[in-house]
Amino acid sequence: MTTIPLFISGAEIAFILFVLVMVFGADKIPDIARGMGKGMKMLRNASNDIKSEIQKSADKQGINTDISKDVKGEIDKVKEDIDEITGSVKRRF
Repeated sequence: MTTIPLFISGAEIAFILFVLVMVFGADKIPDIARGMGKGMKMLRNASNDIKSEIQKSADKQGINTDISKDVKGEIDKVKEDIDEITGSVKRRF
């Protein structure tokens, strides 16, 4: 089962689609969707460009950007410590 963001049910989605068809017409909806797709692609490309520029700048300055690996390692250590402590007390529901 998949969850839909914002807890929108199937009936609400159908109503929104019905309103879209009534307002824009069935022939304009593919054009609108295509335009939104292009806009999202441009936004994704722009954010990737910004990320790469930040990465290049950090590399030139000698800044370590692998923080996520360090954080993941620390989280794994904490999980292991918790498992050691709660191992004998753990219950299965």
